[in-house]
Amino acid sequence: MIKIYHNPRCQKSREGLKILEESGKTFTIVKYLNQPLSKEEIEELLDLLDISAEELIRTKEKVWKENYKGKELSKEELIEAIQEHPKLIERPIVVKDDKAIIGRPPEKIKEIL
Repeated sequence: MIKIYHNPRCQKSREGLKILEESGKTFTIVKYLNQPLSKEEIEELLDLLDISAEELIRTKEKVWKENYKGKELSKEELIEAIQEHPKLIERPIVVKDDKAIIGRPPEKIKEIL
């Protein structure tokens, strides 16, 4: 099963979706802005990606700069920030079985297919 965490307003995410469509493989689209991820889902993504919570965050987003930049935050606090502001999630993320990858650049998605 392949799943893409997708933000339709993001160019890189749209490019990643196109790569999946062109692969001919069956996949599910998770529009995480419409349905924010639970704490458990975020922790699972972090485990699959094998990264820290900080590495999942888009630190150039306005909401990050205004509310969190320069603060010492625990993993729990970072996850709460992601839940409260899902646009902070790096994108796109593609999950296949027990592996995941952040599609930046989108061509990286081909590595997991």
